[in-house]
Amino acid sequence: MSEVDVERLLRSALVPIEPSGALTDRLEERLSELTATAAEELADWELSSMRDPRNWVRPVAAVVIGGAAAGALVVVRTRQQQRKRDTNGLRALEKSVRGVAEDVQKRLGR
Repeated sequence: MSEVDVERLLRSALVPIEPSGALTDRLEERLSELTATAAEELADWELSSMRDPRNWVRPVAAVVIGGAAAGALVVVRTRQQQRKRDTNGLRALEKSVRGVAEDVQKRLGR
């Protein structure tokens, strides 16, 4: 097998594949649920109970998990908006950040 054949086989094997729409929708739904659950957890804790360091685990976990889920949700929505309309990266990022913030506020009833 020559180098050209190997190179051609590698190019055909390493072609990027877009995930299905259903997978993207399920991922977005789960990330949205995680973000909302973390926000609800943070809304329920009381400052008076924070004097004891043993009570810090749940709020810290909620901040880390909720922040990661919200960040991933922004990335997913940004990519979706870029595909739908050929917008530039910053405009799509701004719209998806606003969308995630509005979604969290709706779920918290504010």
